Amino acid sequence: MSASPPLPLLKRVPPGLWTALVWFTAAVQPIIEYVVLPPGPGYSLDYPRDGLHSFAARTLLLLAFALVLAGSALLRRGASVAYGLVLAGTVLSTVAWRQNEIPPTQFLGVDVVLGYVAATRPRRISLRAAAVTLGVLSGYLVLRPFADDDAGTAAEPYVALTVVIAWLVGNSVFQARAHTEELHARAAAQAVTAERLRIAREMHDTVAHSIGIIALQAGAAARVVDTQPARAREAMLTVEKAGRETLSGLRRTLGALRQADQEQARTDRDRDRTPEGPLPAPAAPHPATGLADVERLVATTTAAGVRVDLRWRGRRRPLPADVDLAAFRIVQESVTNVVRHSGATSCRVRVDHLDDALAIEVSDRGRGGGPNRGRGGGPDRGWGGGGTDTGYGLVGMRERVALLHGDFTAGPRHGGGFLVAARLPVPRSAWTEAEPKADAR
Repeated sequence: MSASPPLPLLKRVPPGLWTALVWFTAAVQPIIEYVVLPPGPGYSLDYPRDGLHSFAARTLLLLAFALVLAGSALLRRGASVAYGLVLAGTVLSTVAWRQNEIPPTQFLGVDVVLGYVAATRPRRISLRAAAVTLGVLSGYLVLRPFADDDAGTAAEPYVALTVVIAWLVGNSVFQARAHTEELHARAAAQAVTAERLRIAREMHDTVAHSIGIIALQAGAAARVVDTQPARAREAMLTVEKAGRETLSGLRRTLGALRQADQEQARTDRDRDRTPEGPLPAPAAPHPATGLADVERLVATTTAAGVRVDLRWRGRRRPLPADVDLAAFRIVQESVTNVVRHSGATSCRVRVDHLDDALAIEVSDRGRGGGPNRGRGGGPDRGWGGGGTDTGYGLVGMRERVALLHGDFTAGPRHGGGFLVAARLPVPRSAWTEAEPKADAR
C-alpha cells in the first residue's frame, strides 16, 4: 500500500497556531507602535498612548494574552471552550486599552476560531457561538453612546459582517466534509453489495452444479445398489469427487472473504490515521476459471447421466479473464439446470469464437418452461418446466452478461425444450493482448 501524499504546508499548521499568530500579531502591533516607539506626529483614538500606564491595565492585557494562548492550545480538544477563552481575551484587551469597541484587526483571531468551530462542530454549536459573538458586538454598540469621547464611526457592523463570513466559510467546509464522507460511505456500501452479488453468483454457479450432480448420482446409486453394485460404487465415487470439489470451492470462497476482511480492517486503520481514507480494497480474485474447464464439466455431466454434445466454432483464442469466467459460468449454470429441471437426457453446447464476440448457446429438448422475458425482462421463472427454480440462475447469468455489455436471452424453444443464448463482446485489442500472455504461459 502506497503512503499517503503529504498535506500542503498551510494545512499542516494547526488551527490553534493560526489563531495565536493572527491574534498576537494584532495585539503586539499597537504596543510597539504606540508604547515602545518614540511618539510620532500621528495619534490613535483606538489605542491611547497612556492606555497601558496603570498596573491594572497591564495586568488585564497579560491576562488577555494568557486566555488567548490557552484557547489556542485547547482548540482541537475543546473548540467551544477555546472559542470562549479567545473571545474573553479579546474583550479584556479592549478593557486594558480603555477602548469602547473591538478593533477589526484584533477580532480576526476570533473569526479564525469561529470558522474552525463551524467547520468541525455541529451546526447548532457553531450557530450558538456566532450568536454569542454578535451579542458581544451588540453590547459594545449599545454602550458606545455612554462613552465620554467620540471615536468616530462605529466599527461593530463591519466586525459583525466578518463574523457572518467566517461562519459561512466554516459551515461550507463542514458541509463539504460531510458530503465527502457520505460519498465514501456510499461507495463502500456499493462495493460491499457488488462483492456480495459476485460471491452469491459464484456460490450459486459452483455449488448448485455440484449438488445437482450429487443428487443425480446418489439417486442412480440407490436404484441399482442391489442389482448392479459396480455401477452403484462408480456413482458414489462420482458423488465423493463432486463433494470434494464443492468443499474445495467453498474453502476458496471463505479464504477470499477472510482476506477481504483483513484488508478492510487494515484500510479502516489507515483511514483513522489519515484525514481522508482510501476506498475499501477489493477482495482477492479466485483462481482462474474459464472455458478451458468446459471439457471437464462435460465429462462430469455425461458421467452423471446427461450427455452433453459440445461443439466449438471459430478459432479458439485466449479471452480476457472476465469474459472467460463469465462464459464458463453461463455454460455451467445452463447445463446444471438441464440436469436438475429439464428431464432431458442430453443437451447441446455451442461456443462460437467470432471476430468481435463470443457466442454461447445451450439447448435441450426437455419439457417446456416459463416465458422468455428477453434481454430487458425481470427474473425468468422456471427452467424447462421440470422443477421449482426460483430464477436466480438466469438472473445471475443476465447480470454477468450485462456487466460485460453483452446480450442474453433465455426461454422455450419452438418445438419443445429450452434455449439459453449469450453474446459477449470481445474487442480485437483484447484478442491481441491475451494471445502473448497465453504464449508466455
